[in-house]
Order: sequence, then structure tokens, then C-alpha cells
Amino acid sequence: MFSRIERADSFVKDYLRLSPQVQGRVEKAIKLLVRNIQHPSLRAKRVQGTKRIWEARVTRQYRLTFEICPGNVLRLRRVGTHDILKTP
Repeated sequence: MFSRIERADSFVKDYLRLSPQVQGRVEKAIKLLVRNIQHPSLRAKRVQGTKRIWEARVTRQYRLTFEICPGNVLRLRRVGTHDILKTP
């Protein structure tokens, strides 16, 4: 579905702070996202109050945020607990 995946510096910084177990779950969620943004386990939805930022579920506690940019590019923005949804 996507021609390219970009990881924002903020995503990389967040990702490196996660435990190896959670990092593995993040990678699994990204693979699902690339294959099918509507996969039920992701529960992907637009972040309330935004037009271009989406969130997807990694685990019950963790989320990742992303944008779909021109040229069919998936840009991963942040990853972490629900608190990441409060920061841009």
C-alpha cells in the first residue's frame, strides 16, 4: 500500500527507549499497518482535533502515531503510552 516508510527523529528516540519486547510489538504493528491500515487489531483512527495525524494500537497500553504523506508515504511520528497523543 505505501511506497515508502519514514521514521521521524521523535519516533526513533521514542522507539529506542522501549523495552525489546515492546519494540517487537511495534515492528509487528508496523507490518500490519503497511499491509492493511484497517486491520482490526490496530484500531487505527484519526487523532481527535487533527486532520493528518493518525494513531494505531501496538498493545493495550502503547500506541504509535503516523501520517500518510503525499506520494503514498507512511511517516511514523511517535510511539509510546497514551501520553504521546498529548504531544505533537
